[in-house]
Amino acid sequence: MFNLLLKISGVYRLYTKYLSNQIGKAEAPKHIGIILDGNRRWAESHSYARSVGHRYGAEKVEKLLEWCHEFNIKTLTLYVLSIENLKRSPEEVKELLDLMEEKLQDLFQDELIHKHQIRIKALGKLDLLPDSIRKLLIKIEKATEDYDEHFLNIAIAYGGRLEIVDGVKSIVKKVRRGEIDPSDITPKIIEEHLYTSHLPHPEPDLIIRTSGEERLSGFLLWQSAYSEFVFIDTYWPEFRKIDLMRTIRTYQRRKRRFGS
Repeated sequence: MFNLLLKISGVYRLYTKYLSNQIGKAEAPKHIGIILDGNRRWAESHSYARSVGHRYGAEKVEKLLEWCHEFNIKTLTLYVLSIENLKRSPEEVKELLDLMEEKLQDLFQDELIHKHQIRIKALGKLDLLPDSIRKLLIKIEKATEDYDEHFLNIAIAYGGRLEIVDGVKSIVKKVRRGEIDPSDITPKIIEEHLYTSHLPHPEPDLIIRTSGEERLSGFLLWQSAYSEFVFIDTYWPEFRKIDLMRTIRTYQRRKRRFGS
């Protein structure tokens, strides 16, 4: 059995090297968005408690950050909690929020965030979150607001339609104050009032969804107009480095026409 495991690990390393050589020959996506889906189904498939799936999924994010840095992905946007997720049972919502607070605290204390100059920003209706999480997110954003080497966006209590509604409301207020003339409203003006307005490259080049589902579920509806989509069957806790590499390779093989 041990020899078989060694053989399998050796094959995995060779395949990883092969993929690395392939994706290294073409331009990597500047901005990747990932819908982290399948934690509960993964736990169920292994006869684990639901909370175990959420924890394994959260720990996988830590690995993902390492891989994205290795492949020089400048911007990463993670869909970790939707508005609809907050409508789940009170017990599950509490499990989720307690875990997120724990992982956000770890993130705040992570020296690599400062070493790699990663600006972190929360995208969503933060007023729907507990005070402790909201205050922690504000602390993290404040501590990293001057960084511009890499960007990590956490879509939490997020809804794509509500993001657009919030942007429109902000524009309407400026119109009423005489700061914007209605005839001057353009797609660029709208983009400047979305949650992603701080990013140098707000539109994801590539959006990945795990678990086999093939829909956006409201994720970055405006920004994803010309994104490339890759849907994979793997549940999020099982997501591997080679899965990321293969999605990057798929992206690189596509010809992006942007509607032309």
